[in-house]
Amino acid sequence: MPTVTPPEELAGLLLIHGNGLKSQAVQIAHRQEIIEKWGGIPAGSRVLELGCGQGDCTIAIADCVGDNGTVEAIDPAPPGYGSPYTVHEAQKHISSGPLGPRVTFVHADPLLFLPAEDAVITEPKYDIAILAHCLWYFSSPSVISSTLRRLRAICKRIYIAEWSLSATLPTAQPHVYAVLTQGSLECRKTDTESNVRTVVSPAAIKELAEKAGLKVVSEASVTPREGLLDGKWEVDAVSDKDFVGEVEKNVTNERERAVVFALRDAMLRSLDAAGGRKNVTSMDVWCGVFEKA
Repeated sequence: MPTVTPPEELAGLLLIHGNGLKSQAVQIAHRQEIIEKWGGIPAGSRVLELGCGQGDCTIAIADCVGDNGTVEAIDPAPPGYGSPYTVHEAQKHISSGPLGPRVTFVHADPLLFLPAEDAVITEPKYDIAILAHCLWYFSSPSVISSTLRRLRAICKRIYIAEWSLSATLPTAQPHVYAVLTQGSLECRKTDTESNVRTVVSPAAIKELAEKAGLKVVSEASVTPREGLLDGKWEVDAVSDKDFVGEVEKNVTNERERAVVFALRDAMLRSLDAAGGRKNVTSMDVWCGVFEKA
């Protein structure tokens, strides 16, 4: 197993705004813990990463594969997407750094990048496919299933990490309610840039994988460390008055609207047990390894 570089050092290779090095290092450490739960990434591996975004996980993967390994990192986001730096700026910065030669960034829809389901594949092109914190960006469960079927043909193993919709810590329960609230709104919208578009639980992911011809090799969970801000970001988004306006604009059925607002109220109520918004942490993460059944 390759030596893991300290997260603070890897964070320094990313394009970081202001004094964000500390919080970015926590994000990197979180990805390193997920990789460890998967069983690691051997040096020399050929890795395909879907949903790479600005490269939080990409940089940790590139550190693992070593000089003889490769990372092909795919994301459909427009190059100008993102703030304060765009996806293109962030990826270009990684490419120009010391781990850049190991990484190839590709702007593409995964279903257009991957071979068709009926394509004849004689040998896997990649050792590992990685989908880390990206499944909720997919447009539907059926698209996730189709993606997994295509990955099955070209990858020896598939590593998945996603929020588990469960919280070991009471301070993380608001995060669970927040994403369920967002998901209940976003499924009623035809166009969205939300972080939460299709909410799938670990059980649902395993069912989709089974339908795609995959079997579970191992499972594990991660309780995020203090300083991982995803839970606070989602709670802040749902607490904001603009979210109420989005619900009123997009959910016309009064019963459906009542469900969204009931979930939001449950989130706001759960903040009492968490000690307020300032104490909110992030929910647990489910990590699964799959291979062809």
